[in-house]
Amino acid sequence: MYAFPVSIDCGASETYTDDNTLEWIGDDGMFKDTQSEVVQSSNTVSHVMSTLRVFTSLKKNCYTITDIKGSLVLVRASFFYGNYDKKSSPPSFDLLLDGNYWSTVNTTLDNEPDIYEVMYFVKSDTTSICLAQTQPNQFPFISALEVRILDSKMYAIVDPNYALFPDDVYDRVWDPASIFSGRIPVTSDAKLIDVATAPDNPPRKVLQNAITTSSGSLTLLPYFPDEDVSVYMNLYFSEVTALDTTQKRSFNLYIDNIKKSEPIIPPYGEAKEIIVNFTATVNISISLVSTNDSTLPPLINAVELFYVSDRLTDGTDSKDVEGLVALQDSFSVLQEIWSGDPCLPSPYTWDRISCSNDVIPRVTALDLSSLDLSGPLPDFSSMDALVSIDLHNNSITGPIPDFLGALANLEDLNLADNSFSGPIPPSISSNKKLKLVASGNPNLCESCQPTSPDGTIIRSTPSRGRKKSNKLPVILGTTIPIFIIFWAIVGFLVHHKRKTTAIAAIIGGQTGGANRPSGADTMMGEVDEAVIDDTRVNIQDQTPSENGVQSVPQQ
Repeated sequence: MYAFPVSIDCGASETYTDDNTLEWIGDDGMFKDTQSEVVQSSNTVSHVMSTLRVFTSLKKNCYTITDIKGSLVLVRASFFYGNYDKKSSPPSFDLLLDGNYWSTVNTTLDNEPDIYEVMYFVKSDTTSICLAQTQPNQFPFISALEVRILDSKMYAIVDPNYALFPDDVYDRVWDPASIFSGRIPVTSDAKLIDVATAPDNPPRKVLQNAITTSSGSLTLLPYFPDEDVSVYMNLYFSEVTALDTTQKRSFNLYIDNIKKSEPIIPPYGEAKEIIVNFTATVNISISLVSTNDSTLPPLINAVELFYVSDRLTDGTDSKDVEGLVALQDSFSVLQEIWSGDPCLPSPYTWDRISCSNDVIPRVTALDLSSLDLSGPLPDFSSMDALVSIDLHNNSITGPIPDFLGALANLEDLNLADNSFSGPIPPSISSNKKLKLVASGNPNLCESCQPTSPDGTIIRSTPSRGRKKSNKLPVILGTTIPIFIIFWAIVGFLVHHKRKTTAIAAIIGGQTGGANRPSGADTMMGEVDEAVIDDTRVNIQDQTPSENGVQSVPQQ
């Protein structure tokens, strides 16, 4: 019947097979910062109820089941307090299904477990069953978790957008009907009952027994809450003995004295199923009433009752889930603090993220600061609704990913005090609306030009929106080199002038000393021979003055 049985004995460490040949696995190692406890009254409960898992940290802790996308599943969660903490104070907490509220669990001191069940279609790759703390110092716990995949043809009444919550114990384990005045238990004498004639495949064992009455009306008394609620009810019928030609069993279903079925005639050796949907109130009446031509009273073999949930949410936007999973895969610490749906239900949004209030919420802020993250950043560019990213005070390495600057809604990016290296991508440096904090990254080159994979320099256009104070280093950086070049030119001209003077004096000496100015001998004696050699003067190129003597400029 079940294609994918999952049976978790919460708080246990071993794997074992019970008396019904079901294999149970322990959940040791599935969670961090939890406690495995043993109940005090272990002699009066089944083995699977003798241990439990207590969650003392995080506001939401989840069991995640994978590889069941598109399946109709039945989930059962069992809770047996058993005074494990010796405080005689059973806690209350919320039970969540993916991103949806399932129920509030109010545990008791009774010697019977509290059991909650739900049936629904799994739309995503995984499904999560979560426990959430709602009261101070009241820690959620769970004793057992079971997940069953049902045949795809079963329970055709289930709308993929809603969940059904069975009111009876189902695995399918069935509660025996209460026997009181007016109810008569009977047993089928059929050797084999064909259940294939009932769409939802009730177990043969369930159909082997029935209740009837001595009168023409059999009243059913299911429990309903105070408020009005939408209900699906499956009723199963199978005749318990072969009737002769003088006998006939025929009856109708009535709800609040309104006929809800054609005449029901239970088949012998087979099963008949009737499905009804109605709005139930606390004072509703449900009964089976014999038709006028019936010689036998009504009977019923089994009933399944389902409350219809509110419309199920589709959960956080899949693009954000994809990005968050990439972060979890890269940084193991996030696997310890994140589980279940990221944004929903809204009271239990993951720590360190913020979400929008959309029907399908988006992640708008990501704060992973001071988590001792190390290694490069993964690609979480699918999270394009992010407005703020804070990664400061970690040990994140590698280049700053270019996709961060391409996130359309991003306004604040804090990468301070990490180990990023290389240049700041142009997508960030040229993004006028993005506020970047990148101090404390000693290997980050804020001024160098990034290069493409082929080595080509990628030049970015500097932002024109910077404050004036930010231009001071640029002004100083350009003014100082110009100042140095200016004085270098002046020095060269002065030096060149002095060389020219010395050369002219030499030329003047070669034309005779009659007209040589006074002091020429002294000037010529002061000329450095090395300077004359370095100048490599071609005397023939000198242009004489009108009197044939090269004039000597005064020093």
